[in-house]
Amino acid sequence: MQVILLEKVPNLGNLGDVVKVRDGYARNFLIPKRRARRATEAAIKEFEARRAELEKASHEKLVAAQLLGESIRGRVVHITQKSGVDGRLFGSVTNADVAESLKGIGIEVTKAQIRMPAGPLKTKGEHTVTVAPHTDVLVELTILVQGEIA
Repeated sequence: MQVILLEKVPNLGNLGDVVKVRDGYARNFLIPKRRARRATEAAIKEFEARRAELEKASHEKLVAAQLLGESIRGRVVHITQKSGVDGRLFGSVTNADVAESLKGIGIEVTKAQIRMPAGPLKTKGEHTVTVAPHTDVLVELTILVQGEIA
């Protein structure tokens, strides 16, 4: 299926690109999330008429994400979990836990924006995760997991 992208999609293309994707990907993900539209003649003409408006909205999202990234950069988030005497946690610290901790200090991010390269944190100590508020903005965040002896 040919679609026209209404915003930048990682590993696919930029705003305004006409790309060929699988039908299910277009119908179930891109179109419902308003990231793309079927590339018909009428849709392409309408897109060209609205291109400046969409580019302005895209730029505003990028600026907002950069401001959010600057507020996160250099922060250390403390999370306390129950642990054993050997330093391993009972359970783990997930991206949802990190998002909740950031929300507690006044920074709004979703759990999908938090990237944990090695998966959930299962030990005490200092760990580094990446926060991606936008596809072009990546910020390192330090998580200090403290153990609470059960």
